[in-house]
Amino acid sequence: MLNQRQILGSLGTLGIMLGIASGVRANQISIHPAKSTAQFRHIEQPLSLKIGVTAGGLTLIGLELWWFLSSKKPAKTR
Repeated sequence: MLNQRQILGSLGTLGIMLGIASGVRANQISIHPAKSTAQFRHIEQPLSLKIGVTAGGLTLIGLELWWFLSSKKPAKTR
């Protein structure tokens, strides 16, 4: 059976791997210049990139919540 430390390590590793994979994928996408004089232009991101970034973010948020809730020590009673 996995203990809490192994679960935390696995979730952290998964979050980091998803973040790295999303960054690599974002760099591989070719951007075709649009004929526009606007300072910013819309770039459509692939669905897999959106899902990867969302999953990585949710994993990291879950890890932070788990760490915060599990690190509290019980209050001393007098």
